[in-house]
Amino acid sequence: MKKWIGIVALSAMASFSCFAQWQVVEQDSRVSFVSVKKGDIAEVHHFKQLKGQLKDNGQFELTIPLIGVATGIDIRDERMQSLLFEVSLYPELKLSSQVDNKLIKELSVGESKIADIEGKISLHGKTQTKTFSVLITKITDNKLQVSSFQPVIVNANEFDLVAGVDKLREIAGLSSISQAVPVSFVLTLTQ
Repeated sequence: MKKWIGIVALSAMASFSCFAQWQVVEQDSRVSFVSVKKGDIAEVHHFKQLKGQLKDNGQFELTIPLIGVATGIDIRDERMQSLLFEVSLYPELKLSSQVDNKLIKELSVGESKIADIEGKISLHGKTQTKTFSVLITKITDNKLQVSSFQPVIVNANEFDLVAGVDKLREIAGLSSISQAVPVSFVLTLTQ
């Protein structure tokens, strides 16, 4: 009898772990974007901070504090924070989506799957829906990696950022800064 109770308890724990919440591991994750100035000078930037979770109901949430923008040049970071993102008014970018639990439950360790997931981006007081093409890899039973299979293009006009881009261009004395920005990411999640 004790043997059966033990088997039932182990089965219950195993099925519960399939639905346990996943947390984004900040130090093993990155959201990057590319800016293009003067027509053909491209630079890669990223955000130093992010937090997120995939809940057991499939609800995914990612929060990026915009004060953590990292361009490699301190004064440019400060200008992006104040002139572009206006972090005093809009301190965070938020992404939310609904993930089909089957995508993760059906993955074997070492297996990858490509999926298109719709997500809502909230930035600078505006919310837009985008489709994210992602590569999901189950590294271990309690570790996932989700990366962009292709970049997502974010346009400044979708988030009322055109005036901020223009201010950055003027203050830096540039002929142009592209308003279309490719964004890519690698997110590591653990249970």
